[in-house]
Amino acid sequence: MNKSEVITFNYLPRNVAELQPIAQQCFSSPFRMAALAVAVMMNYEADKDATVEMINYLRGPRPLSPYDIQFLRDRLGGKMYVVRSYFKGTSVQNDYTIPPAPFAIEVSDNPYSYPSPDYATLYLHSSGADNPRPVSLRLKPSTGQWFLWEHTFLADIRQPQSQNPWA
Repeated sequence: MNKSEVITFNYLPRNVAELQPIAQQCFSSPFRMAALAVAVMMNYEADKDATVEMINYLRGPRPLSPYDIQFLRDRLGGKMYVVRSYFKGTSVQNDYTIPPAPFAIEVSDNPYSYPSPDYATLYLHSSGADNPRPVSLRLKPSTGQWFLWEHTFLADIRQPQSQNPWA
């Protein structure tokens, strides 16, 4: 397969009301849903509760567990640069500064991305990592909609240049 798509957003949602119109266009594509997960996570620092609500919306009938919420807190607390690194135009050198809209995120698959018809593991491209990071999605066959299943792409990356004591 080895397909790659660059998904763009004109704005980053701050609550479920702003998310819903974008999500309606993304549910039909695992690539778009993977990119939307990153766009939603950008709100975490500004409003953790609204971000959890938005992630739950993207997860459909499987909301975040208390463990999942703690995982987000651990991964994103003081490290929002991890999420910013998935936007095109960011780099270690510019401290993962996101360029103005439209916001672009690259998503790809590989020959092993679809272990069964109802699951997909796609890969998000980070400017702070040597290899793309996985995000898992699940198809709800009755509606044809893709939902966020696992957000494992939040692993650490290279520190922004301004935070690197060896830079």
